[in-house]
Amino acid sequence: MTEQTQVIATHNGNFHADDVFAVAALKQIFPSVDLIRTRDLDIIAKADIVVDVGGIYDADKGRFDHHQKGGAGARENGIPFSSFGLIWQKYGLDICAGSKEVAQSLDKNLVSVIDAIDCGHVEGVQTGISLSQTISMFNPTWQEEGDFDACFDEAVAFASRLLTRFIAAASGGVNAKSIVANAIEKADDPRVIVLEQYTPWKTTVLRLSQDALFMVYPSQTGQWRIQTVPVELGSFEDRKKLPAPWAGLSDEQLQAVTGLDDAMFCHNGRFIAGCGSFESTMKMANMALND
Repeated sequence: MTEQTQVIATHNGNFHADDVFAVAALKQIFPSVDLIRTRDLDIIAKADIVVDVGGIYDADKGRFDHHQKGGAGARENGIPFSSFGLIWQKYGLDICAGSKEVAQSLDKNLVSVIDAIDCGHVEGVQTGISLSQTISMFNPTWQEEGDFDACFDEAVAFASRLLTRFIAAASGGVNAKSIVANAIEKADDPRVIVLEQYTPWKTTVLRLSQDALFMVYPSQTGQWRIQTVPVELGSFEDRKKLPAPWAGLSDEQLQAVTGLDDAMFCHNGRFIAGCGSFESTMKMANMALND
């Protein structure tokens, strides 16, 4: 980090997700930024960092364009780098507080997607609207007399918030891996994994445990849940369903069937159920194992 004001130059006029996110990323690193949007080569030459304009890629000299002949390189998977990707290569690790795993997650799930769309490597989503399209909508339409620079600032503020949330989500996922792995290792019965607090678990459980059938964890409201383990990510098929007689029941009806006085509900799909206490939820797990 440095307190010195960094002069950042990017092109003026219409903007896209790559230059918007590139500037948003730089603002995560440099607390003081003087942004200039121009195509004046004399002004560009004097800037500390140049993004998406200027025809030069030289990270050591702070030049991050990809429009020159031959582009600015590509990832191993073939996705070319746009200005966002080039900035991320140099500063991504620092932005993610030194976590290589978080930085790589961001590159996979955010940066490379924006790069691909900007470089025409993929067509993007077939239905709905992509993040790149969302950023582009900050530009004034042909019917508006908007200030492109002011609109760019709005887009950067939006992108900065999204970038912060992407980092938080990726960091949460990385930290969850160790928590879930530890729970698998400590499980009294490898078929029932208990989490002391809820953390995202599916990826880690499917990767590390062939035996796990049910996850038990506390809900945000203090009760406890039992959830089935799917056969694979995104699948509605489970390794083992909860008992059929529980399907769609709640409160007194479920309590009568299970014999548990604090049983609360079982989803009709038999993939999740809940009780008021940990002890009763573990009894649910034992019943489900023996079903």
